Amino acid sequence: MLLFLKGEKCETIKCPIAKKKGAPGPHKKLLKKPSEYSTQLRAKQQVKRIYSVMERQFRRYFRDASKHKGMTGFNLLLSLEMRLDNAVKKLGFTISLNTARQMVSHKHIKVNDKIINIPSYEVKINDKIEVAGKMKENAAIRKSVEIAAKEGIIPWLTLDAANLTGSVIRQPLREEMSIAYNAERPIEQLIVELYSK
Repeated sequence: MLLFLKGEKCETIKCPIAKKKGAPGPHKKLLKKPSEYSTQLRAKQQVKRIYSVMERQFRRYFRDASKHKGMTGFNLLLSLEMRLDNAVKKLGFTISLNTARQMVSHKHIKVNDKIINIPSYEVKINDKIEVAGKMKENAAIRKSVEIAAKEGIIPWLTLDAANLTGSVIRQPLREEMSIAYNAERPIEQLIVELYSK
């Protein structure tokens, strides 16, 4: 499944997933139908990799989500979606989550005029996110923001491309999250089932 972890490369013919037509090796036909546990585990691994979160951190997110009111699965995805590194990527300051994470770690991002260097920092409604200092003149960031402005920013964020600033106007809806929504068997339901065992 395409996870868009390689930035622009995932939108071209060179995308690694496009080259692979099936399972590796000569025994493709011998593969069994995946078990229920295997499906749930794959769902969890997919979410972990999309948001670049380690296992221990992911378990903490799940534990916190289960304590809040509402659906645990949705709360989990919401807290992952509202991470600062994810918001920086969605605003178009970078083309990949890894670069966004690096920008935050290297103190190139301000939230409400204060430098934040924690990628897992949870942004809130009305938070102002901006590129700090000399990085505003960085050609790669400018180019990335121009592309993002042309393609359109996700509706729960607003972008001022000229000043390299953005803000959170509301919480994202389920359909606006990085994880594709499947009405038949939502991925968040599979994760909840896995951790409920």
